[in-house]
Amino acid sequence: MTHWSVDVTIDEPDDQGHTRAAARLVSGAGAPRLDAAGEALRTRFDEDVPEIGAELAAGRALIALGQRLLAQADADLERSPA
Repeated sequence: MTHWSVDVTIDEPDDQGHTRAAARLVSGAGAPRLDAAGEALRTRFDEDVPEIGAELAAGRALIALGQRLLAQADADLERSPA
């Protein structure tokens, strides 16, 4: 059995409605580490609900991480003998 973990860190660096998230795939020894980021920015028309910014930023980071994982798999397939 193989176990992979994803760690998501969410940060609100200022009080202006800017939220950043970083996602990291931990897939074991010898495997490349994959990192991705996502952001959310509250506009002046949006309600101040920090949870929504966190959800958006984390979701975008996870989507980006999935895209990086697929790109890594494609690159690995290209290097594999036919």
